[in-house]
Amino acid sequence: MLCPSPYPSSEPEAEAESQTTHNLIPSLPDDVALNCLARIPRSHHPTLSLVSRPIRTLLSSPHLFTTRTLLNCTDPLLYLTLRSRAPSLQWFTLHRNPNPRLAPLPPIPSPAVGSAYAVLGSTIYVLGGSINDVPSPHVWLLDCRFHRWLRGPSMRVAREFAAAGVLAGKIYVLGGCVADTWARSANWAEVLDPGAGRWERVPSPAEVREKWMHASAVVGDKVYAMADRGGIAFEPRSGAWESVGGELDLGWRGRACVVKGILYCYDYLGKIKGFDVERGAWEELKGLEKGLPKFLCGATMADLGGKLCVVWECQAQGNGKEIEIWCAEIEINKNPDGELWGQLGWFGKYNPMDSTCSSPVWLTGYRKQSEQVHTF
Repeated sequence: MLCPSPYPSSEPEAEAESQTTHNLIPSLPDDVALNCLARIPRSHHPTLSLVSRPIRTLLSSPHLFTTRTLLNCTDPLLYLTLRSRAPSLQWFTLHRNPNPRLAPLPPIPSPAVGSAYAVLGSTIYVLGGSINDVPSPHVWLLDCRFHRWLRGPSMRVAREFAAAGVLAGKIYVLGGCVADTWARSANWAEVLDPGAGRWERVPSPAEVREKWMHASAVVGDKVYAMADRGGIAFEPRSGAWESVGGELDLGWRGRACVVKGILYCYDYLGKIKGFDVERGAWEELKGLEKGLPKFLCGATMADLGGKLCVVWECQAQGNGKEIEIWCAEIEINKNPDGELWGQLGWFGKYNPMDSTCSSPVWLTGYRKQSEQVHTF
């Protein structure tokens, strides 16, 4: 005869304990917990990942990023490449909360010199560049949700120092190759439809083809590119090519960006100026005379959620080998007189780096939404 045990079975307790262990937040349904966790800024995710294994798993799940987008909780994130003592560029994200810090990213599997860049949705496209002085047609994709590198569809021709831009969900790349053969001439410009996953040639007249591109940007419905002998503009909708005006060509230097339809860069005196393509004129961004240094060289800019973000480097005090990375966010409006007026927001420096030749060679503001357009 079997007698019942005087002690209750531990199986229900073990099951309850297991359920509690696997909950994102104990005592909360997972859908409610997800709604809460999705609102936490991404800069706090490294600390958040230490709380529990379920939360750590969630942080690497596409479901989290989908929820953040639906809740409109995506936050701008800066990606920066620096050249230090390492043989290739190093990739970082710039976080300012809770403390300014440079967070290193996995290195690109096949580093190249003179690559072009484009941002579409949650992906950064690294286009071409030269490897051991040989131009490459290869494309690498950085999935900004999980910071993983993937191979993309190769371009039809190899390129280095090309121009690139994003319009209507497609990536356009111009130049960066010598049009000395039929194939290079026919494919001097290409377009990638990420959905189709293949590059197609874009017809271009012989007179606009140049090899070296100094800078590029998307303004309105056109891709602008500055080349060795004058700039060009391309409108994909009509297929029209044109030379840019001398005013834009002469004033565009350094790494520019577009904020609210205005192209910004710094002039030879180190002042930030904006170019209105409708008016065809440059205008100084006023209001920053006492807040920022003069950017004579080395500064780079990005659109960060509708604000102008400027990043530059300077030598750390007391150590000739260390470089400090500084960052400033500028809110831009027009004053009562209709002039461009900047108001300095967040301003700070990141930890020094042991470097002898550090240079912010590229910067992009990335916001995890598909319609954000960036310049380089």
